[in-house]
Amino acid sequence: MKKRSAIKNDLFASEHHREKIDRIGDPLAEIEQYINFSALAAEVDSIAPRVDSTQGGRPPYPTETMVRILVLKRLYNLSDEQMEYQLLDRMSYQRFCGLTQAINIPDRTTIWHFENRIGEAGAQALFDGVSAQLFKQGFIARGGQIIDATLVPAPKQHNRRSAKELLDQKAMPADWKPAKRRQKDTDASWTKKHGESHFGYKLSINVDAKYKVIRRFQCDTAKVHDSQHFEAVLDRYNTSQDVYANRGYPSTEREAWLKEHGYRNHIQRKGHRHKPLSECQQRRNKRIAKTRARVEHVFASIDQMGGKLIRTVGQARANFAMTMMAACYNLKRLVYFQRAGIKAF
Repeated sequence: MKKRSAIKNDLFASEHHREKIDRIGDPLAEIEQYINFSALAAEVDSIAPRVDSTQGGRPPYPTETMVRILVLKRLYNLSDEQMEYQLLDRMSYQRFCGLTQAINIPDRTTIWHFENRIGEAGAQALFDGVSAQLFKQGFIARGGQIIDATLVPAPKQHNRRSAKELLDQKAMPADWKPAKRRQKDTDASWTKKHGESHFGYKLSINVDAKYKVIRRFQCDTAKVHDSQHFEAVLDRYNTSQDVYANRGYPSTEREAWLKEHGYRNHIQRKGHRHKPLSECQQRRNKRIAKTRARVEHVFASIDQMGGKLIRTVGQARANFAMTMMAACYNLKRLVYFQRAGIKAF
């Protein structure tokens, strides 16, 4: 007797799959429910207007569609090639980007050209647009501000010592052909942290202690010390005057400046070889750590979005990627507030 197969074929199978996804819960549907992507697209168009297609040629894809693609790409840390494949293969991605019935799906080249057209200014417009939606919902900066930095790794560069010396002098080895030069990241740098070497860039952020939302950020190369971005990311709109930071930020001048401008200093003290911290200073550091640790949750969330590794070459494109990290983190934070029914006060 012939056994029946457990697989059932149906002309409407794709519709059944879509309905089951909705029952289980599609995280992208939640994002679409709570984020105004048309407003984000308008912000981008104001910075980088769409190309005029009246002269002929294929019209560009809608900015909103491309913005949604950039969000997906950053949320899951996909390359342009991987993004193209997933748009062709995944039903949820197609639905999120409004491409379910589309024959022509944006390819890797289209995505690359869009990123280059909007540039850093376009990524900043997306960050500002998400910030505006947070503000509209009442999630303003409260509870004090926490400042910290994280290393963002890039593909490691292996150069000979002679080439390194030239690159340090902002020069390029004469024997490098144009194709090789395009693949060499001369902006990323090496640094050491906890005895380990790291290559890439640095992202400094300011997070409010109440909602753990990124309020300000600064991008740089890895070798720049964290403390160099302190003033650049300080947020004067936080409703509290408390400023928290780890032991990499204290200095006599900074403490005097904070006091002069009315801020309450909660920067952890740092001991020295011949001058260890007193018990009082250690207790103070522990008290500060309870609040300061909230910024580590932010870095962990960014790392969970497919990891922090960037695949680009050069500071400008790295800045674009890091700005998108901050924008997409805030976007997910707003979705969390809305889903959980958290009200601003």
